[in-house]
This record gives sequence, C-alpha cells and structure tokens, in this order.
Amino acid sequence: MKHAILAALLTAAASGAFAAGHGMAPMVDARDQSVANGVVSAEKIVAGENGWLVVHRTDADMTPGPVVGHAPLREGENFDVAAILTEDVAPGDRLMLMVHGEAGGMKTGIFEYTLGAKEDGPIRIDDKLVMSVISAQ
Repeated sequence: MKHAILAALLTAAASGAFAAGHGMAPMVDARDQSVANGVVSAEKIVAGENGWLVVHRTDADMTPGPVVGHAPLREGENFDVAAILTEDVAPGDRLMLMVHGEAGGMKTGIFEYTLGAKEDGPIRIDDKLVMSVISAQ
C-alpha cells in the first residue's frame, strides 16, 4: 500500500513539473479594454520564471515605448493579472503588455526596469518578445 501511494505521489509530482516546465509556452492573453479605472488587465499570462507584466505605450510601428504600469508574475500560469497605470491612458491609446524577467536587478521583488535597461528586462522566445498589444477604450 505504501508503494502504491508513493508511486501515485511521484507520478503526480512529475506530471506537475512537466506541465510547469514543458507544454506551456510563455504568452500573454489580453483584449482591448476600458482603462477608465486606472488598471489594465491580462486574462492569462504564462511565465517561464518569476517576473513582471510590464505595460508599455506603443504605436503603429509596435515598438515598446515608455512603461506606464507593471505587476508581479509567478512562474507558470497567472490569471486575471492587473497592473495599475502610473500615467493617464486615453481611449484609443495602444498598450503593449509584455513579460519581463526578474534577472539583473539589485533587489528581488522590486521592479527596476527603465526603457532600454537590462535590469528586469523583457523575456524573448526565439528572439521574439512575449507580449500582446491592446487598445484602450
């Protein structure tokens, strides 16, 4: 009986580790939304490590601009992630919701990134940013 319980526990642990490390590609799922309440949200984010949801301004050329909000992320799946906006965002403004890491900074748990810096910088998969662009409404 003990061996059956141990085997079941090991199988469950291995399955969970496999799901966390494999099969869940980093991604951001967000939709156009009202930001009248000063918050922008993503329905689901998958992060390969602890890090940040970072909200950048962007425009038609899709280049990340200044940071206007951020929120912490846990490794794995994160649902209904809300970032408080630190600047006014008007209806029609485009926002890039991007996954950043926690690496390179001086303090863990403190968001240290500024545009172009290496601290807490963007995560790239196959040299592509992990992000989604939305329009504020």
